[in-house]
Amino acid sequence: MKAIQIHQYGGPEQLIYEEAPMPDIREDDVLIRVMATSVNPIDWKVRKGNMKSTVVRTFPFIPGWDVSGIIEKVGKKISSFKVGDEVYARPDTTRNGTYAEYVAVRASEIALKPTKLDHQFAAAVPLAGLTAWQGLFDHGQLQAGQKILIHGAAGGVGTFAVQLAKWKGAYVIGTASEKNIEFLKGLGADEVINYESEHFENKLKDIDVVFDTIGGEVQMNSQKVLKPGGILVSTVGIKDDASIKAKGLQGISFMAKSLPDQLQQMAALIDTGKLKPVISKTFPLQEAAQAHRESEKGHTRGKIVLKVH
Repeated sequence: MKAIQIHQYGGPEQLIYEEAPMPDIREDDVLIRVMATSVNPIDWKVRKGNMKSTVVRTFPFIPGWDVSGIIEKVGKKISSFKVGDEVYARPDTTRNGTYAEYVAVRASEIALKPTKLDHQFAAAVPLAGLTAWQGLFDHGQLQAGQKILIHGAAGGVGTFAVQLAKWKGAYVIGTASEKNIEFLKGLGADEVINYESEHFENKLKDIDVVFDTIGGEVQMNSQKVLKPGGILVSTVGIKDDASIKAKGLQGISFMAKSLPDQLQQMAALIDTGKLKPVISKTFPLQEAAQAHRESEKGHTRGKIVLKVH
């Protein structure tokens, strides 16, 4: 099969489009014919070697942790899925990934894809959607009527977070550049603060939950706008946990887990028109290096997708 493989850590030029062995499936796996995958920041962080402590790799390896595709083969123990099922998933990050024509995935990690989406749009959902869902609801404990501030609201995770928070009944505030203000209001944001010209910490107070995908100074200033007992949820690590606790706040850093029940719930929301993925650009698999360069700029609206089949 054709795949993108990494033979050493480094820049986008390390993404080599070449022949790779077909994956072997275990008795609890399915073999998926990959129709599309998508680019996430973890992809290029792993490629650079920034995730060595959490994502251990032997070379060469195939990156990618989103997939939408069609089941080609099922393991001996699998009765919940069959050949021909259209599925999507965020596979195990320790195994070979989805920048390939085929991938072996544990059946316990997959869900039937949304029927209203083609594979390219479905591939944009799993990792970013699960990150948004778990950040808001599992860790942020977001409830109807609460106020949430979402940083990086126009990004891959942010676009899902805005829609899911609004669906939950929260008052949704996002930070974004000027060009994304009306776009985010169209997704359901009640208020959007232009980070290019405004300081959110001077405008907001009594926020119940902050969802931080940026880190650094943005995270530090977010402590100022939370109400006592408020929750700061971050996808990029907590910089100063002592400061957060001293203010009577909660700080939670997490990496999304692969939970098919949540994928099923998001598929239902998508199929009823309450949630939609946003794609900024689509590249063929062999142009993965260019897709990484685009992603690393840090200003992608929604997701970048790689078309495989």
